[in-house]
Amino acid sequence: MAAHRKPKQRSLIGSTARRARSARTAAVTLALAGAAGTTALEGAAQAEPAPTAAQLTSRIDRLYHDAEATTEAYNGVKEKSERTKRSLDALRDEAARRTERLNAARDALGALATAQYRTGGLDPALQVALTSDPDRYLERAALAGRAGDRQAVTVRGAQRQAAEVARLRGSADRRFAELTAARAELKKHKATIQGKIADAETLLASLTAADRAAYAARDGHGGTDGDRADRGARADLPRGGTRAPNARAAQAVAFAYGALGKPYVWGATGPSSFDCSGLTQAAWRSAGVALPRTTYTQINAGQRLSRSQLAPGDLLFFYSGITHVGLYIGDGRMIHAPRPGAPVRIAPIDEMPLTGMTRPA
Repeated sequence: MAAHRKPKQRSLIGSTARRARSARTAAVTLALAGAAGTTALEGAAQAEPAPTAAQLTSRIDRLYHDAEATTEAYNGVKEKSERTKRSLDALRDEAARRTERLNAARDALGALATAQYRTGGLDPALQVALTSDPDRYLERAALAGRAGDRQAVTVRGAQRQAAEVARLRGSADRRFAELTAARAELKKHKATIQGKIADAETLLASLTAADRAAYAARDGHGGTDGDRADRGARADLPRGGTRAPNARAAQAVAFAYGALGKPYVWGATGPSSFDCSGLTQAAWRSAGVALPRTTYTQINAGQRLSRSQLAPGDLLFFYSGITHVGLYIGDGRMIHAPRPGAPVRIAPIDEMPLTGMTRPA
């Protein structure tokens, strides 16, 4: 029996060992396969070509354009929030004045109630009827009637004042809710703008020095050569409105020339910095013409033009979303605030897709 059982024990041990070796072999095989796969993936990733300078600058342009589009949305919401704030302040002031009048009416009613209490709470007509001076009965009855009429008028006036105060306070509450929502939207737009500008600057920093210089030298994007050209262009400043269609347009052009070299700052309307619509608004404001704040409202603020009708002072709008604006100065050129990092400068009007032209005055 022992001899018979012993071989079975060896067979069980050998089978277990074989299964363990098979499992280890499979694990090693899987590990090697995984490593091979990882190596292949890493090789594929390493083989992917790095973006070219042209591709990077295209991405930078897109980020700056998106930031400018968001800036115009920010400007619109900011303008709305400022109007809402003025309306809220006016409502609160009116509510305060109405409350003063309501309190005065309530004080008058309180005085009447006190007088009635002191006389025993009797109706004025009954008090007259009980007077000990019959000769003055009719006179006092007339006075009491008028006093009652005045009291009724006072009560009705107080009721109207209370209703008006309640209405004003309700309107003020709604305006405050609108203002709170607008401020939250401004905060969101601000974060978006700052994020896109930061991304653009990160990509810009990844370019070589030569590529950065080439990007900066492009028309409409600042750069040392462009800045010198802009400063030299001041000598060509039109005088007397000889080239512009009227004196106001000439003044707007003169203002734009005076802004050359000043920095682009999103949301700025001058005098030391501008965004694109802030510059055109300020230029025409110097000529006594009030333009709306944003590109997409400025395009509707004047006479629409064809390209053949363009004259100095006219406004030029770009991109399908009307997200950029410049001021025409003649000879196919404009003055505009291009983007963060690029100062107000002269540029050809064909460097961006032109979608609309207007004459404010």
